[in-house]
Amino acid sequence: MRGLSLLPSHLLRIALCAALVPVASCGWTGTDEGNGGSPPGAPTGVSAAAGTATSVHVMWNTTARAKVYEVYRGTTKVMEVPGSRHMVDVTRLRPSTLYVFTVRARDAEGRLGPRSRAVRAKTPAAVAADHSAPTRPSAPRGRAAGSRAVQLSWSASTDDRGVASYDIHQGETKIHSVGGSQTAAVVTGLRPGTAYSFTVRARDAAGNVSPAAPAVRLTTPGTDDGRATAPTGFRATSHRADGAYYVDLSWVPPRVDGEVTEYQIQLDGRPATSLVYGGDAPRDLATYSFYVGRDAGIGHRVRVRAMLPDGTWGGFSAERTVTTGPGR
Repeated sequence: MRGLSLLPSHLLRIALCAALVPVASCGWTGTDEGNGGSPPGAPTGVSAAAGTATSVHVMWNTTARAKVYEVYRGTTKVMEVPGSRHMVDVTRLRPSTLYVFTVRARDAEGRLGPRSRAVRAKTPAAVAADHSAPTRPSAPRGRAAGSRAVQLSWSASTDDRGVASYDIHQGETKIHSVGGSQTAAVVTGLRPGTAYSFTVRARDAAGNVSPAAPAVRLTTPGTDDGRATAPTGFRATSHRADGAYYVDLSWVPPRVDGEVTEYQIQLDGRPATSLVYGGDAPRDLATYSFYVGRDAGIGHRVRVRAMLPDGTWGGFSAERTVTTGPGR
């Protein structure tokens, strides 16, 4: 018998943790048969900005395997949104009040991941009898920031009581919000080689909304063939320990907006295991080592791909061939 079939899943995990190259302090969680996979990770990139005197806009990066997101105000769950969304307006708040928000992801099996880091936002004071909307934002501009993000900017609106926030729309859909003191935003989670149209509206503390600024039309560069999202510098070697052979991998994580916390290792054309980082994921160099059997002279083909922050798989790295060394 050869390869991964030599050990059952629970012994394979022990063998992996005994490998010479430590990976995430053996704190990874895989998708072995019998444990049903791991729950989603904590959402990253969480932000909160007051939209009006009684609402706060909460945003986060898409999390792999999330079926539902739960949004908490303090310890109270206030909203649930489907996994296809990564923003929400929390309403019915009090003016002039500081709030703390966290987000958790829940998968299709109902397993809850850990809470995100806490973010704070303070609602502005209420304004009585305000029916005057802010002026339209002017001079909107934009540029692509890589193949999956754009940078937008505009000139500030004016309002008799002050601008509380700016809403960014993609077509007819609100996709982002920033505080009234900001006149720029980065929109992430886009696709390479795709045309987009963005507009900006100003909002005051009473919820009055300005007309939309002229649309900014941009096309992200590149093609969605996976090359822009594939790990680079991929290397594969083999070592022997305790009478068994291991494949040692290293690669440079793809440069994408957001944090890459999950990878799939493919061995001989088939998925071998998933690597999920429970803490801080590597940004400059990732390493991994796994058991492949006890026989020398066995060749293996191996490659790796990343789960992107938008919840989709990126492109595969270059494929490498590695052969277990001579017996000793």
